[in-house]
Amino acid sequence: MWFSIIAAAIAPGISLLCYFYLKDKYESEPISMVARLFIFGVILVFPTMVLQRALVLGFGENPFAFSFLFSAGMEECLKFFIIYYVIYKHVYFDEPYDGIVYAVALSLGFATMENVIYALLDFSTFSHLLFRAFLPVSAHALFGVIMGYQMGKAKFNPLAEKKYLRRALLLPLIFHGIFDYILLSFKSNWLWLMLPLMIFLWLFSLRLLNKANDRSPFRAVQRDEEAKI
Repeated sequence: MWFSIIAAAIAPGISLLCYFYLKDKYESEPISMVARLFIFGVILVFPTMVLQRALVLGFGENPFAFSFLFSAGMEECLKFFIIYYVIYKHVYFDEPYDGIVYAVALSLGFATMENVIYALLDFSTFSHLLFRAFLPVSAHALFGVIMGYQMGKAKFNPLAEKKYLRRALLLPLIFHGIFDYILLSFKSNWLWLMLPLMIFLWLFSLRLLNKANDRSPFRAVQRDEEAKI
């Protein structure tokens, strides 16, 4: 029973990671590096939970402050810090889509660990795990897409690097804060706000995937090789 619960908690994150990893059309990243970022995300859950609890005890549980500062603010800042200092300047970050792969891996590591903790401590039915797969887990992946896309633009646009780095932090933070605020503040009619938000995030993220692939320097190389054939 417990094995089934944990497997059900892990499966959405792994499935989404595989999906975004395979959407890289031109040069897939080393699985070892993607796994490393995923593990960083898993580890990141524990200090984040401690810090969030300390902030709630110190400043109270105001929904707006918790959503945009204690939750989204802290989580997205820590993710940004890890991506910037672990992979941003690494040799493997060699095309715009790489930012998406690594940011999504980190975000899904975080979301998967959260899901496992929820399953172990507050499990009621498998439908609740399915609910979390469609909302918190996939939302974290989409926040990762947005951050990673902007990190990719910053990496390969040195003249506008600071602008895109600011966007890489602020855009996922804002969307994450809105997501949390809806869940905390709209107890009865949250679905009517959450559904359009998630549809928008998915459509927006899929557009970013295509744009990142279109900017790959390996696209021209592949076309040249196909022309020679």
